Amino acid sequence: MCRPSRMFWIVLILGLWTSNAAVRAQPATVPPDHAERMKEGLELFKSQVRPVLFEHCLECHGGKSIKGRFDLSTREALLKSGRIAAKAKESVLYRVIAHLEEPYMPHKKPKLPDAAIAYIARWIELGAPYDRPLTDRPLDKTAKLTVSEADRQHWAFRPLKREAPPAVKQADWVRTPIDRFLRATMEAKGIAPAPDADRRRLLRRLYFDLIGLPPEPDAVEAFVREADFEKAWESQVDKLLASQQFGERWARHWLDPARFAESHGFEHDYDRPFAYHYRDFVIRAFNQDLPFDQFLRWQLAGDELAPGNAEALAATGFLGAGVFPTQITTREAERVRYDAMDDMLATTGHAMLALTIGCARCHDHKYDPIPARDYYQMLSTFTTTVRSEVDVKMDGAKGNGAKIQICSEGVKPMRRHVADNSIPDFYLQTYFLQRGDTAQKDGVAAAGFLQVLMRHPEGTKHWDVPKPAGSHTSFRRAALANWLTDVNEGAGALAARVIVNRLWHHHMGRGIVTTVNDFGNLGDRPSHPELLDWLAADLVESGWRLKHLHKMIVMSRAYRLSGTADLAVLKADPDNRWCARRPRRRLEAEIIRDNLLAVGGMLDPTMYGPGTLDESMKRRSIYFKIKRSQLIPMLQVLDWPDTLTSAAARPSTIVAPQALLFLNHPQVRKSAEGLAKRLKTEATPAAIVDRAYRIAFARPPSAKESSVSVAFLGRQGADAVSEQTLVDFAQALIGLNEFLYVD
Repeated sequence: MCRPSRMFWIVLILGLWTSNAAVRAQPATVPPDHAERMKEGLELFKSQVRPVLFEHCLECHGGKSIKGRFDLSTREALLKSGRIAAKAKESVLYRVIAHLEEPYMPHKKPKLPDAAIAYIARWIELGAPYDRPLTDRPLDKTAKLTVSEADRQHWAFRPLKREAPPAVKQADWVRTPIDRFLRATMEAKGIAPAPDADRRRLLRRLYFDLIGLPPEPDAVEAFVREADFEKAWESQVDKLLASQQFGERWARHWLDPARFAESHGFEHDYDRPFAYHYRDFVIRAFNQDLPFDQFLRWQLAGDELAPGNAEALAATGFLGAGVFPTQITTREAERVRYDAMDDMLATTGHAMLALTIGCARCHDHKYDPIPARDYYQMLSTFTTTVRSEVDVKMDGAKGNGAKIQICSEGVKPMRRHVADNSIPDFYLQTYFLQRGDTAQKDGVAAAGFLQVLMRHPEGTKHWDVPKPAGSHTSFRRAALANWLTDVNEGAGALAARVIVNRLWHHHMGRGIVTTVNDFGNLGDRPSHPELLDWLAADLVESGWRLKHLHKMIVMSRAYRLSGTADLAVLKADPDNRWCARRPRRRLEAEIIRDNLLAVGGMLDPTMYGPGTLDESMKRRSIYFKIKRSQLIPMLQVLDWPDTLTSAAARPSTIVAPQALLFLNHPQVRKSAEGLAKRLKTEATPAAIVDRAYRIAFARPPSAKESSVSVAFLGRQGADAVSEQTLVDFAQALIGLNEFLYVD
């Protein structure tokens, strides 16, 4: 009997590997959720399908020619060709490359590898999405995207519908209308909610959520002793909402999507010395409970809507907070100007409407009903809007006067650094651009808004604001502000949903819509759509007062749940989509640092004014100067955003430098020294340990924690605890997970 040769085994192994690779690449079961399917298909197109189509197919089908009337240069052309169907095996494209139907493709070339064919099959069944055309040739002008009534039926674009909270079986569990919506879903899913958290955990949670600082031990003990829990809880909520520290905490949640910074960015990154007034405006607005629709309107057009109001002028710093190249050539000037306007529009879309409007700059939006025409009409709102620095009267400013950075029209622009000032700061008209290219102008774009969010028969004219005699601004931004906050016939319903979802995300750990910056077709669908609309409608009816919404959320039973969950609940809802428990969450970078200062007794409560890059600053972290090329290292390690674009939900990473920071950073050591100083007045090691745990964690130590800690403090003998040992103990305590996380 002959033994197989070595070559036989090589061929066999290669054959099995190739076969398995093809099997692995075969389409798996397609998820029912459309958004998830499109996301998967898009990644597959970019990584596997695009290179194959470009190399083997494009030349004859959309590149140099279009043979067989089959054009795959764009998704629109591919769909129009009729060569694909919902199922891959019914698609002509798949059948010809799989050699199941003539003419076999690629023509006069070897058959594509099995794995490549499997990838294309999978991509077809995921909807055949493109990230961009295969070729840069202009799109067919006759094939413009039209916005239909069906597009307006997307859940985010519909009018608000406030349905009555549903009935539930366990009515005694309910504390607010929010609980009825959540409990009804839990009952329908067969999920039991976790028990309530204990009072100490609840108060610590509330303090960090509303003001971003820990409660003092005496306040915790007084709360624990209160006989009427509901009354005591509401009293704590009202006190914290009225605190000036509330604005310092919640302003940061808006500055992230607003991409706030105090320098221009790019390689030169010159400072913007008066940009901090926008940050201060946001803090004051949240503390004063400025109606949120007015808050939005002022950021777009405060100079037009309230020209004599310094706060309204400072609010326009929102538009100018993005990156801005200061050294460019004349040849770059027009493109850079369109980039600047795009930054204003795209950030408005992300932060206020949770829409990726900027995706329509080069072509009609691939997934949402936003034609490129709508994009350029909205862009023209900012045609002559520029950054400027002006003198105003500001409350609290030295001499009652201050210089602030604003965005307006007809004012002296902040100059670029060019030798002869020959580069224009803006152009008098905004054009429709083919492929976003300033060399391919296609007519002047008149101001307008998104068709999908306009329901008035007059269209854009309905929100126009007549330009007052003698005004130096166009009042196009005032019209934009009117449309954006019009709940009945404009974008106001969507704006209300977006801010409700942002608050829910920060209070509950995940949004009702988890993609907080994207409510479009590629974003996630809401877990509780009726609740989202009910809260948005309630916000509008309450005068757009955010503190009313904050209070309703934190007064709910769902907010007060513990993180306890049995295995069945974890298996049924691993991501806590149905809000049946309260998972532990890590604090954000700024709040971790503020907690260090507070526990160490070193926090400087001074509010407002210019920031600093000095990492040893004792003020709250929101007062750091945000220089894009010189971000604060300590905060960067803890996932601070880069400020270049609108940031949605922050990541929460776990990496080695974070642990090293708590071992080695000078400010951590100083905080430990400060905590040790607060503990010196205690008479015994046991009292020191008890006080330390109450300061750091709002609870007394367990018996085991107390025993281990007392043993550590007494390691140098029976004499009084040495200062070095006390500081080491304090640093060990603030390096524990419990210091960084909130239950």
